[in-house]
Amino acid sequence: MGGRSSVPRVHFVKSRSLKCSLDEAKRGFFRATNAIFGKVGRVASEEVVLELVKCKCLPILLYGLECCPLNKSDVKSLDFAVTRFLMKLFKSVNFDLINESRFCFNFSLSSELLEKRIAKFLKKTRRHWPHNTIFWQKFSQFAQYM
Repeated sequence: MGGRSSVPRVHFVKSRSLKCSLDEAKRGFFRATNAIFGKVGRVASEEVVLELVKCKCLPILLYGLECCPLNKSDVKSLDFAVTRFLMKLFKSVNFDLINESRFCFNFSLSSELLEKRIAKFLKKTRRHWPHNTIFWQKFSQFAQYM
């Protein structure tokens, strides 16, 4: 098959415990945001670019991560990918300015979105699996990092 697939995937890495790699997710996110910048450049307003990224790029970054065990450094890494995009968009490295802009445009960090996705995932899976299964014991350990 040779070429890269445009379908997002969850990548697992060899470890003593279940662990997901975020490299492909972040690479896909940056590829998508750069494509948006390449198409609309500085012609579109920040509001339009943020809406495009929210609808098209954040799902690439977060695809399937609600069922993966992530530690605090993984979550911070995802947040930093979004912050780097915002730094590029607003042409600033000032975290206070970036956070204020995020607040003004109602643009959530990936950790905030991931919390909502995990809650939705848990709500859906609770209907199908009893609470005392090994899944719930293991997943509750990973969900505490959120």
